[in-house]
Amino acid sequence: MSCMGLFHVGCKVINPSTSKSTVIPRLMVDTGAESTWIDGAILGKTGIEPRKKDLQFQMANGEIITRSVGYAILKVNRSETVDEVVFAQKGDLQLLGARALEGLNLRVDSRSKKLVAAGPIVAATAVPPRFGELVRVPLQTPKADQKAAPKRSAKRHARRKGGRAGGRRAGPSSLRANEVIIGISKRG
Repeated sequence: MSCMGLFHVGCKVINPSTSKSTVIPRLMVDTGAESTWIDGAILGKTGIEPRKKDLQFQMANGEIITRSVGYAILKVNRSETVDEVVFAQKGDLQLLGARALEGLNLRVDSRSKKLVAAGPIVAATAVPPRFGELVRVPLQTPKADQKAAPKRSAKRHARRKGGRAGGRRAGPSSLRANEVIIGISKRG
């Protein structure tokens, strides 16, 4: 297939219980599919058994089908993850889905049509959001820039603190050049 955005990768499928494995030379990368789909016969030869039966999946054309799901270790290049794999039947595409890509910590480079490292995994935000307020984290700036920073007016200071100034809640437009918003939450 030479359609825009479509490409294939090789993937090693490993049975997590027995370490028996097989290599699938062409698995289509599909970020629109949540699950990874692998030929059920190949999964069976590797000893991977269906753990969840008759799960419903909605296909791209809107059709609802049922398939079984098992667990496998997936290796692409030097990345690996444990994921649920759908037992694909005759006529189903073999796909590497979005959940596996996230577990592998890979992302699609659409220009070069390949998978690349996704970068650091976000574990938690630096500052928990306060209810109903913008949370601002000052960016690191050189000391020379900090000395040259002008004093803020009381109105601007109130906005920086997340309070109301002039009857208006602070928003992204009130950010200084060295600030960034990391979260917005609603009062509940």
